[in-house]
Amino acid sequence: MNGTVLKRGDTWTVVIELARDPVTGRRRQKWHGGFRTKKEAERARVQFLGKVLDGSYVEQTRQTLRTHLDEWLKAIEPTVRPATFHSYERNLRLHVLPHLGHTRLQQIDPGTLNGLYAHLLTEGKASGAGGLSPRSVIYVHTILHRALKDAVRWGRLARNPGDAADPPKADKAASKNINAWEASTLNSFLGKSKASRDRYYPAWHLLATTGLRRGEALGLRWSDLDLDTGTASIRQTVIAVNHAVEFGTPKTAKGRRQIALDAGTVRALRDHRVSQLEERMLIGEGWDDHDLVSANVHGGPLHPERFSREFDRRIQRWGLPRIRLHDLRHTWATLALQAGVHPKVVSERLGHSTISITLDTYSHVTPSMASDAADLVAELIRLG
Repeated sequence: MNGTVLKRGDTWTVVIELARDPVTGRRRQKWHGGFRTKKEAERARVQFLGKVLDGSYVEQTRQTLRTHLDEWLKAIEPTVRPATFHSYERNLRLHVLPHLGHTRLQQIDPGTLNGLYAHLLTEGKASGAGGLSPRSVIYVHTILHRALKDAVRWGRLARNPGDAADPPKADKAASKNINAWEASTLNSFLGKSKASRDRYYPAWHLLATTGLRRGEALGLRWSDLDLDTGTASIRQTVIAVNHAVEFGTPKTAKGRRQIALDAGTVRALRDHRVSQLEERMLIGEGWDDHDLVSANVHGGPLHPERFSREFDRRIQRWGLPRIRLHDLRHTWATLALQAGVHPKVVSERLGHSTISITLDTYSHVTPSMASDAADLVAELIRLG
């Protein structure tokens, strides 16, 4: 391996001899031109040879960021969940490729990425009506960082420009702003749903009393329930990928869990089982049997996005404080902690990977818990 310096016209060029092609045995050279003086070219020759020796040399290529991302998405598709892949593809298509797609991959630097993030914060919405939230831009950075990390691993970049980029800081106050109903509001919601013979009442009841995620509740099967012992095993989820309904599994080992059901929820599920069997008999052969607890009128899975919209319609119709469907999960956790349920129990029931996630997410509840603990211990001391 060596390198030479040649004069070509008014400039100097460095020619680096690389190892022969292992397949064809052909000689491989890389030319780097445009140096104004021979001294400048000699200095570059030494730097190039040093990089070849330490393995950091990257062959120059005219490959664009778009080409790399297209190949990267194809490579990772079999390794990630369909919903994750769709999210990656959508964010790159909407927020990265229109601005940097034609830029050469090797010209992407931290400043280029920072310029993209600044633009997304002010004008990033596809509709043109304002910018993306810091959290959304951080997510775009996370995707890009992973794609560029693989570009380094594949020998296309010497270093990852995402390492030195400056994505926006997460708004921790906003991320911890938990919306939850009071117990009386939740009771009113369930009461109105039951009184109106709402076909979704069993699903609302299940979500409200278990803290399950939407996909976990919609994926629950009768075979996952043991109503005699009052337990539910979380093994399947229902997700929407590009608006199409698909079945999946919990993302983590902690997500695959067994939870206890209270007596009222068991009664509600038994009643719902009878109603569903009657509905199935009416449908007959047209019943699309997936053994689902929460099914549509033909037995198939409920669409997660439409299910959330149905929840929105009901709270608007009944004049209740506006929360998202996911906030029923927050409501359960908040009420449980306020009632004195140990955070470890709450964490396991919610399927959090660590108890610290639970404590951090519901930190708004801990001050009152700390105050109650102080009063309880003081009372014990006084009694002693």
